[in-house]
Amino acid sequence: MRVSVFGATGSIGESTFDLLTRRDDIETVVLTGGRNVTRLAEQARALRAGLAVTAHDDCYRALKDALAGSGVEVAAGTQALVDAAERPTDWVMSAIVGAAGLAPGFRALAQGATLALANKESLVTAGPLLMAEAARHGARILPVDSEHSAVFQALAGEDIAAVERVIITASGGPFRNWTRDQLEQATLAQAQTHPNWSMGQRITIDSASLFNKALELIETREYFGFDPDQIEAVVHPQSIVHALVGFRDGALMAHLGAPDMRHAIGYALNWPDRAALPVARLDLAQLGTLHFEPPDPERFPALRLAREVMEIRGHAGAAFNAAKEVALDAFIDGRLRFADMARLVERTIDHLSAQSCLADPVVALETVEAMDHMARDRARSLAAGMA
Repeated sequence: MRVSVFGATGSIGESTFDLLTRRDDIETVVLTGGRNVTRLAEQARALRAGLAVTAHDDCYRALKDALAGSGVEVAAGTQALVDAAERPTDWVMSAIVGAAGLAPGFRALAQGATLALANKESLVTAGPLLMAEAARHGARILPVDSEHSAVFQALAGEDIAAVERVIITASGGPFRNWTRDQLEQATLAQAQTHPNWSMGQRITIDSASLFNKALELIETREYFGFDPDQIEAVVHPQSIVHALVGFRDGALMAHLGAPDMRHAIGYALNWPDRAALPVARLDLAQLGTLHFEPPDPERFPALRLAREVMEIRGHAGAAFNAAKEVALDAFIDGRLRFADMARLVERTIDHLSAQSCLADPVVALETVEAMDHMARDRARSLAAGMA
């Protein structure tokens, strides 16, 4: 099987790499990464990749030197990422973080490849386009977020019309029991430490603010087509139950597993079969109990904002994601407080909504990109006033 991994040096990419090294039937076509060219070169050599791409032009020489004599082709830059997605392959891991993963994913679908989608922003910003592109080229999108993989698996063999509700779980992050006053003072170091999952900096902070869960609510609607009032979120600190699907007869189908992304990645890699995976097996007696509680929209307004976005639809997802990324950058750089991120996103959405441009239907990738730029510009302007 021919595979490509976009975002190979991130946390999802590393878990994917681990699974690929355990198979002897894999031909690695493309690996891409960011500035960690040393690690990208190590992966490319180990998997004998055909092409290694860094997203940054200024990292080209370092990657070229690191792969000298390996026979691995080297490229750099945003356009090189998109071009790499056009190389024929059977299975593509889309794990680039943020809106930057959108264009490569589209190009991969155009080749008819199976897209293992960890880049949730693709569905949040351009869900209808992405699903239509897959259908047009006979390609398949398999969810790799643990929650959406869980829903996908719970629906196997079921009539989706019989679904009454979908519940995705959130660990609550490091600030689950913090007061609003405490959240105002949360530091970067505290926000980038997750109690259960080992993830990259950005997604870990998004999990602490529940913006990651907000994106996943929108993603659930766009991928599965459920109405917003069918989609729920519940806080589950142990991160053992990843999602539940409720049916009209009152039954709940739950997906349980250790908090290890190789579950979802491995399912997508081997689908429609199940293969042995190097993940921990649950000991239910040792677990003893599983705890659930409702999320607090006052302390974590991201979920409320996500519901507003789902009601608006159109380009609201693109604006929401763009503002969230600007807010996250500002927090990481020390220009915004933790709680200010949600305020910035809400003000950006309110401003663009007042201009009556969010509800316009998504008709092309270019209009999504235009909204992305517009929302970023507005969010940066608002952030400067809040700093």
